[in-house]
Amino acid sequence: MNIFRTKSIEQSIADADEPGRKLKRSLSTWDLMIMGVAVAVGAGIFSVGAKAAANFAGPAVTISFAIAAVTCALAIMCYAEFATAIPVAGSAYVFTYATMGEVLAWIIGWNLILELFTAAAVIAKYWGIYLSTVFGLMGVDMPPSVSVGGVDLYWGAFLIVAIFTVLLVLGTKLSARVGNVFTLIKIAVVLFVIVVGFSYVKFSNYTPFVPASQPTDSGAADVMKQSFFGFLTGAAPAQYGTLGVFAGAALVFFAFIGFDVVATSAEEVKNPQKTLPRGIFGGLAVVTLLYILVSLALTGMVSYTQLAEVKNPTLTTAFEAVGNTDAAKVIAFGSLVGLTTVIMVLLMGLSRVVLAMSRDGLLPRSLSKTSEKRSTPARLQIICGAAVAIVAGVTKVDLLEEMINIGTLSAFVMVSLGILVLRKKRPDLKPAFRVPFGKVLPWVSAILCLYLMTNLAVETWIFFAIWLVIGMVIYFSYGQRHSRLNEKFASAKSAVNGAAGSNQSKGDEDEDTYTKV
Repeated sequence: MNIFRTKSIEQSIADADEPGRKLKRSLSTWDLMIMGVAVAVGAGIFSVGAKAAANFAGPAVTISFAIAAVTCALAIMCYAEFATAIPVAGSAYVFTYATMGEVLAWIIGWNLILELFTAAAVIAKYWGIYLSTVFGLMGVDMPPSVSVGGVDLYWGAFLIVAIFTVLLVLGTKLSARVGNVFTLIKIAVVLFVIVVGFSYVKFSNYTPFVPASQPTDSGAADVMKQSFFGFLTGAAPAQYGTLGVFAGAALVFFAFIGFDVVATSAEEVKNPQKTLPRGIFGGLAVVTLLYILVSLALTGMVSYTQLAEVKNPTLTTAFEAVGNTDAAKVIAFGSLVGLTTVIMVLLMGLSRVVLAMSRDGLLPRSLSKTSEKRSTPARLQIICGAAVAIVAGVTKVDLLEEMINIGTLSAFVMVSLGILVLRKKRPDLKPAFRVPFGKVLPWVSAILCLYLMTNLAVETWIFFAIWLVIGMVIYFSYGQRHSRLNEKFASAKSAVNGAAGSNQSKGDEDEDTYTKV
């Protein structure tokens, strides 16, 4: 049983052209750039930054965003090199399959499903809550949930997921056009926040820029909430300080998850060798600039200690603290619009990863069929949408928010290391984009991503371990046996055994050859 067998790049590209399982190339550089901004500028900029400033980094949350941005940029360089060499759907899963083998590819695909599914469900639930907030600001009482049989049903999550599932079934280009409109609106809202926010800035609020480390209020009871790095080093649960800046970076990394999702659309991009790098890096540059400006405005408007007094601080908290309720209304509307496009891109990314895995037989092959008329995975998109809507609508999925980050960072580590393997195995490849400085930046990317993973909470690592165990059970009970590569290896082995029946010595040589393969 060869669980480290690899799938050739040529075969991955050929599978992307398989009749009935083929996607349509329709996206431009602008579409990709907007897609990256669409999925990143959402929950991250409206809520996670305030939470990181209040509980981890203080005014130094700006540095946390910068660290997260650099880490993301390094990893995205590796994604861009892979995507221009293997321009098919599946992102890190496909890249790992071509370099490190099937079992590691499964783990990364399984983690991408964790990232995209959990993110879509969490944000769909937040969307419903923000919708009720917007109605409340207009004087309309619209509760975010209704009780059905004793279960709280978040109806907003069902509504938004249903709308974008239909749009994605109708076509990726149509979805992108709708997303472009929403994205431009929320960029305008973010610019409004920056301009108005800086008018309230008091430089005294930036002091101390990096607050001194201090024990958390609950002491030992916070062990499950402290960073895994702190747990491993035996440090007492604490917040702020230098470690707080890195813990804040691990949290706000949530705001950058969109760019690996963009890479999953490689198979639907026109001229991917040029379009992918331009679109991804253009979007990342815009998002990073917006995040840093918003974080400076946020921590300059109010002291981080005021934010820490609120259970779930957001940008709205800061504007209410300075008495600008009108701006708070604009932000509530911007949050709603911002989350809208995030859900769309996450739903698309989720279906593309599952599509790639099902093409390879690691998940049921029937899931990879595409519509003849629109070349979209209609059946799969509906299944993904229904699953996300149910989980978002009836469970406390928001408790697993950090699982999104750990799934993303684990994929980033594998892609960063995978570039080094790809270059060694296939020196003949000449991708349109190559990560500069040889082996240095991929190694730096992998180490940074791994370090940020260790700054996530202990309980997140426990949930992550459980998720991996479930994934390995599914792989060995289904995926490994139904893998299309497994069928090819089985055929090759059968041919070797047949030859062995007529010529034992020759068969032994052939078996040795197969084993090497």
